[in-house]
Amino acid sequence: MKATIWHNPACGTSRKTLAILEETPGVELTVVEYLKNPYSADKLRQLFRDAGIAARDALRLRGTDAEERGLKDASEDEIIAAMAANPAYVERPIVETGKGVRLCRPQDVVREIV
Repeated sequence: MKATIWHNPACGTSRKTLAILEETPGVELTVVEYLKNPYSADKLRQLFRDAGIAARDALRLRGTDAEERGLKDASEDEIIAAMAANPAYVERPIVETGKGVRLCRPQDVVREIV
């Protein structure tokens, strides 16, 4: 099974999710450090659609200025544009497999799709 994790190595939850994926037999893993290789707006839309969540559900407020910028109350398109311009606004980690997409907070959520 192929799996892609949008990963931030500085995040403990992201590291724990990555470890689960690495320990799962049969997983062919792609790791994308999204702060170095940012999401496109189209990719974000696809991931959120496939995860069944709104961009607001994946908006990282802690440790960012997203709330001060008014993103908490912004439209879906405005949030996605801000996330594409500044990937730190995206909560992490997001994992995509053939079984679906999940925002893996807590990390054990990844087990639903592997």
